[in-house]
Amino acid sequence: MIIEMPDTTTRDINKRLLKERDEGGAIALGRVLTLIISVGDRDPDEAIDAANDASREHPCRVIVIANDTKDRASNLDAQIRLGGDAGASEVLVLRPSGQLERHLDTLVIPLLLPDAPIVTWWPYEIPDNPAEHPLGRMATRRITDTTQCAQPNAALRTLAASHHDGDTDLAWTRATLWRGLIAATLDQPPYEQVSKAVVAGESTHPSVDLMAAWLAYALRCPVEIERIKDAPAITQVRLERASGDIVLDRPDGKTAALRQPDQPEHRIALPIRQLRECLAEELRRLDADEVYGEVLQKGLARIDA
Repeated sequence: MIIEMPDTTTRDINKRLLKERDEGGAIALGRVLTLIISVGDRDPDEAIDAANDASREHPCRVIVIANDTKDRASNLDAQIRLGGDAGASEVLVLRPSGQLERHLDTLVIPLLLPDAPIVTWWPYEIPDNPAEHPLGRMATRRITDTTQCAQPNAALRTLAASHHDGDTDLAWTRATLWRGLIAATLDQPPYEQVSKAVVAGESTHPSVDLMAAWLAYALRCPVEIERIKDAPAITQVRLERASGDIVLDRPDGKTAALRQPDQPEHRIALPIRQLRECLAEELRRLDADEVYGEVLQKGLARIDA
């Protein structure tokens, strides 16, 4: 169910939510957090779809802030999505204009779930300092997605310069399975020093840079990046050791081959992770991702831009 509320107020939105709850049942019970999504000028539907899917694991209230396309004085258009249009959440789409755009925290506060954690997500372009943004200051976790930025690598450096505990990036989450597989291979004998690491992948994909930064930080070895135009994200990680190379190769974006000295080749399902599963993973934890912070601030400086 979608309810349109043009030229409204947050008070009227809350009243309408209470009315729908009384008529349709306790739709707000069991919500575990408030997810604020700031989409700027972009269409919010892709982000809403991902949030709806993630809400089946993390029931929440989703508040979407989208720029008003009309040149008007202070005005608020809203849309409430419930039931089949909202997954296991309730979605409020707000389109503020005029003075309201400059006071987003004041606009959102009356709509927050009481006594529930707040997560803010920027699915497209990111602020210079997420923790100091009005929507970021109120959040326990702040999620960005540099893969969707116009200049992904520059965005990574911006995040590194302004990192605060609670920040994370979905480009880091997309490399989680790669990091797990590489760590597992290094936990097996022979326990040799890695002399050099090579990460190959799409030329501007920030997951490639974060994977290289993680290896540089964790292994304290030289790391080289091979940038391939139009490749499917990360395509290969190669670790050079005295006894022979460890190679994790995924040229098609679906299945990886793990090759190690004196062992048969292993085929591993390693599809490119979808937005909804990355978002769901990040909503599972509300504490600081300390490894991400170390890699972003220290590991990224060890590799070439």
